[in-house]
Formats: sequence, C-alpha cells, structure tokens
Amino acid sequence: MTPACKVLKSNKIEYSIHEYEHDANAKSFGLEAAEKLNLKLEEVFKTLMVTDDKNYFVAVLPVNHQLNLKKVAAAFGCKKLQMADPKIAERLSGYLVGGISPVGQKKRLKTVIDASAESLSKMYVSGGKRGLDIGLKPQDLAQVLSAQFVDVLD
Repeated sequence: MTPACKVLKSNKIEYSIHEYEHDANAKSFGLEAAEKLNLKLEEVFKTLMVTDDKNYFVAVLPVNHQLNLKKVAAAFGCKKLQMADPKIAERLSGYLVGGISPVGQKKRLKTVIDASAESLSKMYVSGGKRGLDIGLKPQDLAQVLSAQFVDVLD
C-alpha cells in the first residue's frame, strides 16, 4: 500500500485502485495511464510541482493540458513560478516522477486542483507509483489536500 492509499484510508475516503503495466518508453505518464486504463483524458490528472525558488506548490490538472504558470502563480499569490526540478520534486514528495501522487507526499505542500475536476463524478490521479492510479471524488481529493479548485490551464 502506497502512502497515498494509507492517507485516503486513514481519512475514510472511498477510492478505487487501477493498475496497469507501465511502459518504460512511454513519453507521457498521464496519457499512458488514460490509454491503458481506458479512461477519458479529462478524467485523468497529473501532479506537477512548481516553485518560486523559496516555496514549492502542487498543481493537479488534466493529463492532456499544459499548466499556465501565470494562473497558478496568481492562485498561490506569487509573482512568478517555474516548474520544480524533477529531483527536488521526488525528494519533497517521496515519489518518483511519473508516479507522484498529490496525496501522501512527504512534505505537505499548498495544492490547487484545476477547476475542470469539480464537475466530474470521479477523477483519477497517480496512486504513488508508475502504473498505479487511484479514482476518487474530486471533492474528497480537495478535502484531504485542503486544496481549492482553480482554473490553471493554458
């Protein structure tokens, strides 16, 4: 059981586990998950870490979209943000890139979830390792992360 699953379980949040055979040559972890789990792209979300060089933040957005750094900076009250170095993202989250879950990270960071998730009955995020996604209600994810729904798409 990954840290993400443990956190959801301890918070009594209902979730489903979806495993697939990860292809080491896959160019996009998120698109691979959607394809192999036979899910709509707008239901599968990726977890990205951004920084202003002092603080780190997390944005959860659909796998088929790009993050708008200006919008996410505004959401966190920062002037400017850039993508975090993958090695730092791995160290802070405790997960490997391609398997970074927004839930159960080593260091709890301020998080936003793209507003498109709010209208879904179920969304899918990484379960904490490559080849493992978890499905849950967007409101449950927001609650466990103390996250807000914000438009962060390009």
